[in-house]
Amino acid sequence: MKVLIFEDEIPAYDKLIGFIEKYLPDAELKGWGRSINEAKRLLNKYDDVELIFSDIELLDGSSLNIYKDVSVNCPIIFCTAFDQYILEAFQTNGIAYLLKPYDEATFKEAIGKYKTLFSGKGYGSIPPGVIKELTEIKETKKFKQRFTVKKKGGIKLVSAANIVAFLANGDFSFALDDQGQKNIINYSIGEIESKVDPDKFFRISRSEMINIEYIDKIEPYFKNRLSIKMNGLKDSIHTSTSRTPDFRTWIDR
Repeated sequence: MKVLIFEDEIPAYDKLIGFIEKYLPDAELKGWGRSINEAKRLLNKYDDVELIFSDIELLDGSSLNIYKDVSVNCPIIFCTAFDQYILEAFQTNGIAYLLKPYDEATFKEAIGKYKTLFSGKGYGSIPPGVIKELTEIKETKKFKQRFTVKKKGGIKLVSAANIVAFLANGDFSFALDDQGQKNIINYSIGEIESKVDPDKFFRISRSEMINIEYIDKIEPYFKNRLSIKMNGLKDSIHTSTSRTPDFRTWIDR
């Protein structure tokens, strides 16, 4: 079977490849796209693909925009840290929605669903129960309420509600709180993004995520980006070009 992967993060791609080799040994990877443009090029080149694995956020924006512009005739398994796009994903050809960091059992279950629905039958309609199942996942997901921070005198607890912004720093991150403290958090910003409430926090660039409760002012910036003044932060921070459209939608919903 012919497969495409749309994933911008190399470690996530490597993990996905390992699972595919184990649970879809007959899969033939026809291409890997890390951006919207690369994904569109691959879809136009390979119109006989049988399954797509797709992240939501690619290097230059949301992959959901791809499926609005390009006709896709095969099922899609979404693998993403964002749970707020479940219903929109299933308005495309989505059949499963794996929330990062997903495990092997979850991946195996998604492949089982694909084989049950489409093995030897081609693409068909999505059973109503699939959408209901994933809607329930979103409704029951519990978000992280606090983070532990190691200090010389012991462990400090920082409430997620008191964090103004997260800044990426490799395998760990800094949490800037409303007291002006810079706390080291032992999660990458991608991991944090999958754990906090997406109605409260938004990743405005690959290295920065903010809390909507602390936004003071938003102003236009060059190249269609936005400059954001946060209460508790001395300097303004800026959205990336690719994330600005989604940020505008997020703050206005």
